[in-house]
Amino acid sequence: MIRSNITKPFIKWVGGKTQLLNQLDQFLPEAIFHEKFTYIEPFVGGGAMLFHILGKFKNFNRIIINDINEDLIKSYITIKENPSQLIDGLKKIETDYLGTDEQDRKEFYLDIRSRFNKKTVDDITNTVYMMFLNRTCFNGLYRVNRKGEFNVPFGKYKNPRICNQETIIADSRALNSIDIDIINDSFETTKKYIDSNGLTFFYFDPPYRPLTETSSFTSYSKGDFNDDDQIRLAEFCKSIDSNKCLWMLSNSDGKSKNPDDDFFDNLYDGFSINHVSASRSINANPNKRGKLTELLIHNKYKLNNFLFEAV
Repeated sequence: MIRSNITKPFIKWVGGKTQLLNQLDQFLPEAIFHEKFTYIEPFVGGGAMLFHILGKFKNFNRIIINDINEDLIKSYITIKENPSQLIDGLKKIETDYLGTDEQDRKEFYLDIRSRFNKKTVDDITNTVYMMFLNRTCFNGLYRVNRKGEFNVPFGKYKNPRICNQETIIADSRALNSIDIDIINDSFETTKKYIDSNGLTFFYFDPPYRPLTETSSFTSYSKGDFNDDDQIRLAEFCKSIDSNKCLWMLSNSDGKSKNPDDDFFDNLYDGFSINHVSASRSINANPNKRGKLTELLIHNKYKLNNFLFEAV
């Protein structure tokens, strides 16, 4: 069942789960280690959990990944279907960019950002631009304004690796090794992919609820993911709760900043609510980076060795 994990995210993404994978493993349901299952990730983001699952298991019936960010979904499809063309494009833009001085690099960056925002290029070029911007922008942050325009400033890195050929090839092979649907829609649409005859496992990694008024990084698509959306997501989780539909969800831990913040305790009352440690590294102020706790919530299922009761 287990195979070597050679895949990893091809893009930096706010809230990426790479550093939390060992902790998330502890909360995976026992059933997926023994049964064939359908895996659904409605907020795929940078794909840390997706590629981890792909490396850890092979007993899939089907995989469905979704994200509301159209550019991100185009990048997954491009890596799956056109990895060679993507690599060629990234190699060229990397050579052109690294061959300029710092001032010219900033102008180069702003020119690519402008082209990216015009949305007049094909999907492969769009993905080249997106991955270039991700590696050369400030802090590797993906952020858009209300018009949906990428607006992150220049990053000033001396020697960024823009084309990671090994990762692109490994990820492409992994995405082609399974029956996978890659969709660009709201998280609710993933409900129709639940396996009516077998086991389904959802992992939810939505835009986190901000801990403070200035800590929001939810603008990775037009419009924010606000408290009403968090409530919609909780209702969705309740609607799919069953012995054959298992789910696990990550979110911010409001109590780490405000002990009286019961938002998620009330929202997921009756489910298992756990606290895991995480580091926040994407912040303009280094003094605001560091360890925090996050929430790991799941419906009642048996873990590898025991049933973890709700706190």
